[in-house]
Amino acid sequence: MTTAFLPLLLQIARRIIVGMVLLLGVSLLIFAGTQMLPGDPAQAVLGQTATPEALANLRKEMGLDKPAPERYVRWLSGAVVGDFGKSLSNNEDIADAVGKRLNNTLILASAAAAFSVPLAIFLGLIAVRYRNGVIDKTISGLGLASTALPEFFVAYLLIYFFAVKMQWLTSVSIVYDGMPLGERLQTIILPVLVLTLTVLAHMMRMTRAAILSVMQSAYIETAQLKGLAPFKIIYRHALPNALAPIINVVMLNLAVLVVGVVVVEVIFVYPGLGQYLVDHVAKRDLPVVQACGLIFATVYIGMNIVADIAGLVANPRLRFPK
Repeated sequence: MTTAFLPLLLQIARRIIVGMVLLLGVSLLIFAGTQMLPGDPAQAVLGQTATPEALANLRKEMGLDKPAPERYVRWLSGAVVGDFGKSLSNNEDIADAVGKRLNNTLILASAAAAFSVPLAIFLGLIAVRYRNGVIDKTISGLGLASTALPEFFVAYLLIYFFAVKMQWLTSVSIVYDGMPLGERLQTIILPVLVLTLTVLAHMMRMTRAAILSVMQSAYIETAQLKGLAPFKIIYRHALPNALAPIINVVMLNLAVLVVGVVVVEVIFVYPGLGQYLVDHVAKRDLPVVQACGLIFATVYIGMNIVADIAGLVANPRLRFPK
């Protein structure tokens, strides 16, 4: 290994360590936040008619009679090895349930990413090619409009037109194990559209800004003086040198896709991790809430670390900050 890679490895190691420390802090906040919720988990499980003896026995069984720091260490130790305990509401193994739900959420987010990322980059290139023209202003205006509209409003708007009026698609997106791929894709079209509109504008605008910044470079002027076609200059000369910020914003938006699906999953009754979290918040099932919160935090912080590393790899100047 040459010394040329040493700064890169040090920067990567630094970001991973910072990410782990941050995740540790978030886990502490999640645990403390759930402990401060009003009510008694044992009472929620046994109901209002439970006897004091039964409540005391269940609290002891759940470990609620232990000091909070001891319970935190025990919970975090289990979470590190994938043991989140049992659900209070149905005694289901949380790790098994979370695995299935997380898989559904990742499928939904991946489908949205596969559609939104290339479309955002393409629209960004078109906006740069026709910058300050009608096409650029139209793309930017539509992007701002989609950003301004909340997810739930866009979701209900799409349901009204495509499920109620035209009856092309279903208003719910219930999937199950063994569901044929074609049927599954058709079922998730509407939530994928909502998620796409959620992140599309941001990625498109960042792509446009990054490429416009590169377009001020001297080598772009040289390419223009050679008589190359405008779109060829943008695609072959400007885009490769603007990849670092584009990759960074794409990765950040992929993180938003995964952790921001809660509203979309609830509206479309999609059996993902967000729907699972909301269902068990209503039941005051603290172990499930803690597990889902920690997984969402892990995914978000992990994707941010990947975005940072991708930026370091794509842009060597970031390895030597002033």
